[in-house]
Amino acid sequence: MVLLQIATDTTAIESAQESISILELASKGGVIMYPLALMWIIAVYIFVERLLTINKAGRVPESFMNNVRNLVERGDINGAKLVCSQNDTPIARIVEKGIARIGKPIENIEKAMENIGRLELYKLEKNMVFLTIIAGVAPMFGFLGTIAGMIQTFFNISITSDITLGTIAGGIYVKMITSATGLIIGIMAYIGYSYLNAQIDKVVNKMEGASAEFIDVLHAPVR
Repeated sequence: MVLLQIATDTTAIESAQESISILELASKGGVIMYPLALMWIIAVYIFVERLLTINKAGRVPESFMNNVRNLVERGDINGAKLVCSQNDTPIARIVEKGIARIGKPIENIEKAMENIGRLELYKLEKNMVFLTIIAGVAPMFGFLGTIAGMIQTFFNISITSDITLGTIAGGIYVKMITSATGLIIGIMAYIGYSYLNAQIDKVVNKMEGASAEFIDVLHAPVR
């Protein structure tokens, strides 16, 4: 009896120590895991693509505004335009629009630069709305998968009358995989969206600073 009890306890401990990999868990989530996987792929793609674009938009040579200032103050408008065209960034395009309006009232120049600034901001925020959609929809998709799985589990119980703890617990933990996956995807998408917004704010601050500096250049006397 003692040996039998020890063997039983050993078997129970070994069973409790069994583990399952993440891929195995994911495979048990059912068909709802496919749209969740698609949302995850889309979220990662948008985040990486936008991050690269935003980082590129914020990389402006420190000498850029100094060069523009010197050329404009000397009256070399074409040279200033050339400097802007050689920098494929929102800041350069905003300043280039201001240079193109030199000779018109300051208010008109500022308005033209503001319009370009709004267009550039729109370009920076392109497709980011999908991150907010995924952040809100992914958890609901996961919850929907869990509810559908729970309904199926209790339906099977009603047919087989198998209401053992192992059957119920096994069915529940498998069906909750979709909820956990949806929450993780939603949280990561929200974090990614917030981080990208913070990076865009930095670029916008640089754009506003460059615009203000260019307006100051227009008030300086021509050499």
